[in-house]
This record gives sequence, C-alpha cells and structure tokens, in this order.
Amino acid sequence: MELVVQKYGGSSVKDAERVMNVANRIVEEYRKGNNVVVAVSAQGDTTDDLIEKANEINPKASKREMDMLLSTGEQISIALLAMAIEKLGCPVVSLTGWQAGIRTKATYGNARIDKIDTERLHAELDKRNIVIVAGFQGINKYDDITTLGRGGSDTTAVALAAALNADVCEIYTDVDGVYTTDPRIVKNAKKLDDISYDEMLELASLGANVLHNRSVEMAKKYNVKLCVRSSLSKAEGTFVKEVEEVEKMLVRGVTRDNDVARIALCGLDDTPGKAFQIFSLLAKNNINVDIILQSIGNESSKDISFTVTKGNLEQALKLLKENNAVIGAKEVKSKSDVSKVSIVGAGMVNNPGVAALMFEALYDAHVNIHMIATSEIKVSVLIDEKDAERAVVAIHDKFKLGE
Repeated sequence: MELVVQKYGGSSVKDAERVMNVANRIVEEYRKGNNVVVAVSAQGDTTDDLIEKANEINPKASKREMDMLLSTGEQISIALLAMAIEKLGCPVVSLTGWQAGIRTKATYGNARIDKIDTERLHAELDKRNIVIVAGFQGINKYDDITTLGRGGSDTTAVALAAALNADVCEIYTDVDGVYTTDPRIVKNAKKLDDISYDEMLELASLGANVLHNRSVEMAKKYNVKLCVRSSLSKAEGTFVKEVEEVEKMLVRGVTRDNDVARIALCGLDDTPGKAFQIFSLLAKNNINVDIILQSIGNESSKDISFTVTKGNLEQALKLLKENNAVIGAKEVKSKSDVSKVSIVGAGMVNNPGVAALMFEALYDAHVNIHMIATSEIKVSVLIDEKDAERAVVAIHDKFKLGE
C-alpha cells in the first residue's frame, strides 16, 4: 500500500463535470489499495470573484478579513468533491486547513507553513477514508484563518506529502507536464520526462506557471517525489527529482515573465553605502528586488537600475522619492512595459558560450537587451514587453529545444 498525495487546481474542478472527473481519478487510485490525500484549490475564478465582492464593499479591507473571505473558496471545492466521491461509493472526509492541522506563521495574505499536526490526518487514513484537504490555507497562533498566497495549494500538497512521508505527490493541472517553454507561444515546445529540483525552482521563479516556487523549494528540502500531470488526460507527466538522476541537457527551458518593472536611479554619488541605503529601504518594506545593474562610476557619480514586480512599482517609487534627500539621486526613472526572458539548465555550469548563443538568438530576432542577470543554471535578460514572445521563439529555436 502506498500513500499518494494529489493536488487539483481550480481549472480541474471548475464545474460539476470536472469535479466528477477528478472524483473518478481519486477513486481509481484508492481502489488500487492506496491511501489517498488530496489538496484542492477554489473552483475556476472563485478567488477573483471573491476579491471583486470585497472591493465592492471595502477596497481597503484588512488582510485578516480577506483571508477569512478567500478561504471559503476552497471550502466549497472540498465539500463538493467529497460529495462526488460519496456518490461513487467510497468513504471520504473533507477537512479545512485548520482541521487538517496546518499551522502557519501569523502573517495574513501570504503566510508560511510552520508545521502540520498529522494526528487527525492519520486517524482518518487509519479508517481508510479518502482525505480531501482545503489548499491555500491554515491557521495561525491566534487561531485565525490564514492564506498562503499565490500558488498556495501547491505548497499545501507538498507540505502534506512531506509531513505524511508520502510515496509521491502528484500535481494535476490543465497541462500534461513541464514543457521546454509555453506551448501556447511555441508550437513545437517539448514535454520533459524529468527535471531537477533546481531547474524547476528557477523556471517557477522566472515565470513558468506550472508549479509555484515555494512548493518546489519545499519538495527539494524534504526530498518529496513530485510529478506534474494533466487532470484531463492519462498522459505520463514530468517528474521533478534530484539532479544526479537527470540527464544534463544544456538548456532545459525558456521562460517569459511580464510581471516586471524597471527602476533607474541616476546620478548617485559614487560613495560607499549607496546600494545599502537603497536596498535596505526596499527590504524593510517587503519589496523584493530581482535584477540589479550598477554602472561604473563616472565623474564621481553612478547609476543603479533594478527590477521589481509591477505590483510593487508604485510603492517602490514612492519610498525612493520620499527618501531621496538621503539617497541623493538626480533622477528617478521607471519603465513598466518590459519583460524578463530566461533560459534555465543544470548543464550550463560546465558549458561556456551558452549566454553568447542566447544573445545571438536575440540579435538575429532584432531584440534589444536592457539588463542581464546570470547564475550557475540560468541567464535572464530584460527586454521590451512587445518583443518577449518573439524572443522566446528565437531562443527556443536557437537551442533546438523542440527537437
């Protein structure tokens, strides 16, 4: 007997037909003799609809009350799915995040999981119940409901798999695995049989929407065997595993992230401590910075450019302008119509010339580069948003990823 943890996203349970389809898949796994625990997202656009309802009443509602509201979406999903499984004649119980013992940090809106008290989960599994758990939510030390932020149901599933020492954690989506790039942009994008945790983490962090980066981070930490597959077909998925077991292709994937904005601070004094003043100010206000570029000092001045998410742009600009008396920038500029395009591959570390090949692809496609960032397994460039799709196709072709 194996313990299988499954996760189904909002599109997989968006209506009655899809709910019954998911119920059949779960029952099929259960009837093999396995124990099954399932994490489920809110149906379809439910979360967006709830946010819209909140904005009609109070656009500045507290994060605590938003968590109270948004957590109801998953509660609807788990109850409906449990009813569907009951209809198919199998024993089942649905549990909210707090009933499943998911304890989180006190933060509202983007809480991190502290621990999972597995007593209730084990008790239900001992009764041979299928256990359906609300994804995206938990409970904090004040006994308040918290939500885990974007992609939180992926994190719930991996955390459950780690806490229960599951044999596998299957993430079901509307695609049948991890591709070399977005198949909606590149028609000959190829599905990967497997990918390393590090490569998947980079792809997830750089705009690939298949898995949330926090879930991959947790899977790597606790060595959870992950598989990404489609809820709409029986196709084999993509396994996420340790790098030693993965054939080291030079480049594994190309991603595009349009949720990027660039800020440039021009004419700064070329003195020690300027970068610290800028980035400590942003860090204190929970603004994450990605690509950073500093020019060589020229006539006692320098420029610093960096990227933030579009959602953080307004707040970042406000903070920098309010504190410019200390920072001392002659000009603060921003650009939001940009995109970050990246290549990822564990094989890049021992192969010189990968970046040059990427830049050649962009040159051939007449795409101008604004900023560059590299690591051992990735190269990212900031380009104009209007050029992003063309850039992805050109890079994918240059590395022959569709072959």
